[in-house]
Amino acid sequence: LIDKNLTTLASMNDQAVAGGGTDRIQEQHGKGKLTARERIGLLLDEGSFEEFDRLKAGRESTIKRGRDWLGDGVITGHGTIDGREVFIFSQDFTVMGGSLGEAHSQKICKVMDHAVRVGSPIIGLNDSGGARIQEGVDALAAYGEIFNRNVLASGVVPQISCIMGPCAGGAVYSPAMTDFTFMVEGSSYMFVTGPHVVKTVTHQEISFDDLGGAQIHNQKSGVAHFVFPNDILCLREIRRLVNYLPSNNRQRAPI
Repeated sequence: LIDKNLTTLASMNDQAVAGGGTDRIQEQHGKGKLTARERIGLLLDEGSFEEFDRLKAGRESTIKRGRDWLGDGVITGHGTIDGREVFIFSQDFTVMGGSLGEAHSQKICKVMDHAVRVGSPIIGLNDSGGARIQEGVDALAAYGEIFNRNVLASGVVPQISCIMGPCAGGAVYSPAMTDFTFMVEGSSYMFVTGPHVVKTVTHQEISFDDLGGAQIHNQKSGVAHFVFPNDILCLREIRRLVNYLPSNNRQRAPI
């Protein structure tokens, strides 16, 4: 019985690590994007990442097609950057488009609560289509929990957001409230709703780049502060930025 349980646990761990599966990972790479776990591996010191709630699953819904997506589309935990503690979440676009549901939000809120409690920076790697419509008002309420924590953490610990995919709706409200926002040229977008909805409502045709691309938000709207040509350079500059910031409002900056 013990051997059977260990085998089941190992299988569940493998399933969680695989995310949306090989085909979706290849599709992610084909767009020039790294996976959620690859991003964490590049951002944090090697071997420092400790994951929270790897096997946490969300509610049953038709989108799951009979499968429990372990991790619910987000990887959360803590690690170090040049030896300094940070808390992190990385949304997995290969799992239901990185959409946010109740369990997804609970994992992010847990990380944010721990970060404020111990006085460490919060880093969010956002790659999400927004609220998971199948969970209805629960998904919207889940975003409210995250927004509330953004407000409570403001001025207490640094909050850093990185937009690394086509983020819409609630997936960009939270980053807009954080201290620093990074974007990746050509693969990251921030908008309340996409070009197709804009065309339907206003009959105006507009491209993804003109509506919410990296240059628009860095040069005109001011919502974002840094733009880089790919995921690797973006993550490297987040590491650099952390070295200039104090871990919380009671510490001095390291430089």
